[in-house]
Amino acid sequence: MGDASTPEHPDSSMVDPRVMDPAGELIAHGEVSEEDLDGAVVVLEALGRWHRAERRMSEASRRYMNLGETDMRAIRVALAAQRSGELTTPRRLAEHLGISMPSVTKLLDRLAQGGHIRRAPHPQDRRSTTVEVTEETQRAARESVGRSHAERLRVAAQLSGQERETVIRFLDALAATEGTQG
Repeated sequence: MGDASTPEHPDSSMVDPRVMDPAGELIAHGEVSEEDLDGAVVVLEALGRWHRAERRMSEASRRYMNLGETDMRAIRVALAAQRSGELTTPRRLAEHLGISMPSVTKLLDRLAQGGHIRRAPHPQDRRSTTVEVTEETQRAARESVGRSHAERLRVAAQLSGQERETVIRFLDALAATEGTQG
């Protein structure tokens, strides 16, 4: 592994504009010093490693709990609501997940059949139901997702306040590039 000022694989980096945009059509190479370009490539490569690790952790958790991605997201929403004393309704799940009510119904049927959730009558609205995550699924979530999240939280807590501000500013700026694709 190279030091922080040089890319690990300058000839094959998928984020290095000298490799991916050699003519400088998207990034005018002369506007950024070689040192800054090398440093930016190292940062983006590290971010790529984090994305790949996050995907592997997420996939491992889904396999451990035998659930799909949307199922896991629904469980997380319901767990967070449950832990904060709020009710989870099918409509709330549909809105949060960005899916239709018929899709939520199918998702909840699948989760109930798998023993992950229980449906109960809504205490104030007779036309609605609430969703509760079963104790067994809560334990499984704590063992898979909870432990890895706790470790990530410990890593973030070790940063100084200034380092956290820098990371947040960087990640927010990256998120702001979302709409810049052609």
